[in-house]
Amino acid sequence: MRAAFAGRGEVTLIVVVTATLYAVAWPTLHLTHQVPAPLQPLIAALAAFPFLVVRANPVLGWSISIAAAIVIPVAFDSTPEAPGGPPWQVVHILVLLALYIAVCLTEQRERVAAVWVGTVVVFAVYAPGSDWFGWVVGLTTILVFTVLLRRLWLSRRQLERQEELSRAERSRRAVLEERARIARDLHDVVAHHMSLVVVQAQTAQYRIGGLKPETTAEFDSIAGTAREALDEVRAMLGVLRSDEHMAERAPQPGVDRIGELVEGSRRAGIDARFGVTGDTARIRTAAGVVLYRIVQESLSNASRHAPGSRVRVTLRVADGDEEAVVEIVNGPARTWAAEPGVAAETDGAAGGGNGIRGMRERAAAVGGTLSAEPTDDGGFVVRATLSIVETARQAG
Repeated sequence: MRAAFAGRGEVTLIVVVTATLYAVAWPTLHLTHQVPAPLQPLIAALAAFPFLVVRANPVLGWSISIAAAIVIPVAFDSTPEAPGGPPWQVVHILVLLALYIAVCLTEQRERVAAVWVGTVVVFAVYAPGSDWFGWVVGLTTILVFTVLLRRLWLSRRQLERQEELSRAERSRRAVLEERARIARDLHDVVAHHMSLVVVQAQTAQYRIGGLKPETTAEFDSIAGTAREALDEVRAMLGVLRSDEHMAERAPQPGVDRIGELVEGSRRAGIDARFGVTGDTARIRTAAGVVLYRIVQESLSNASRHAPGSRVRVTLRVADGDEEAVVEIVNGPARTWAAEPGVAAETDGAAGGGNGIRGMRERAAAVGGTLSAEPTDDGGFVVRATLSIVETARQAG
């Protein structure tokens, strides 16, 4: 907004200055040149109006002004009352010098050299007597001064940019240090204890005698689930520790592992069933990861808030359709359940938890939608609809 106001203010100033110069050049033109009255507005405009482009295109303005400086003395004689010096109006000289300075400050070296040569030659030719030498020295001094001023300004700008980069680098390092600290804390709090869970589950059959085969299988299932969770935690910690997010990690799970996920939940005591219709190979990788995470979170919610309930997971990819729909429905709790309202407060759509909110964010990240609401029989249903054709569209 400030830049817009500054731009308009600059344009207004240039227009006002040009109008003032023109108001001076036209009434005083008859004092310096013998110009017919009908042509006086045009000749005065040639002297003053090039200043209009002093900011936008100083080379163009200088070209018009220097051409007028060459033509006017040839086409029109000076009046006897004209003061000594170059055969131009004072307004014309001021505008020409202003455009000359603007070129020296803003244009490339080759254009600056050409403008300097052209200006020096014109003044050397039209300046009376020995005045031409003073004009040449003056124009050269202006050139040297403006070039030095330009270099000083550019060096200041470069220094400011370097300072900005240094501040950004310090901020980036602070973020990386914070990420590394978080990774260390997560490792201490989560990964260490998950490792203990794996060890305890794997050694339970050796430490506790007389375990039944189904109990041993249960411990093995617990160890496998904990190991998989530990691998994912370590992968996330690797990302936190990595400067460029290039930590080595296993491929993200997709739709091909949803069946394994449901089977693992069944071994953990959840009455879960999985059904799939359609060609799941059409589902793009990003959508597959989101589908897996939604099913994973929904099964976890069902086990916590509706223990003993039956859970049905269905994945549909209709032929010719551009969307995949996953639906996770659980009935009411059959064993001990959380107090009424706990599930909604923790993971519900209107609650303050992160479970369903996180699933919605995952779905939105790949251009999908997710709904979560209680059912009439006291259960809960999560339904997500995700686009599966982004890769195909890009390839086409």
